[in-house]
Amino acid sequence: MPEERVGIVNDYFAHIGVAGIDLEGILRVGDRIHIKGHTTDLEQAVESLQIEHEQVEEAKAGDAIGIKVSDRCRGGDVVYKVTPA
Repeated sequence: MPEERVGIVNDYFAHIGVAGIDLEGILRVGDRIHIKGHTTDLEQAVESLQIEHEQVEEAKAGDAIGIKVSDRCRGGDVVYKVTPA
């Protein structure tokens, strides 16, 4: 499936399983994402988005968001939105 780059991981909080992401595009709850890095290869659906600890349904380029992730990721990993073919 085609992928569109939408952001980059700036931090990972292991104790709560959350990735901090600087967005370069639009991301919504329900979108599928693929986080790819040197040792990271993770694909999942976005179940919740937070900006400054507030739940939101959608975030846009320039926002710093937090999302719950199913596995470890690292700063510098690239976030792609998986789009249906």
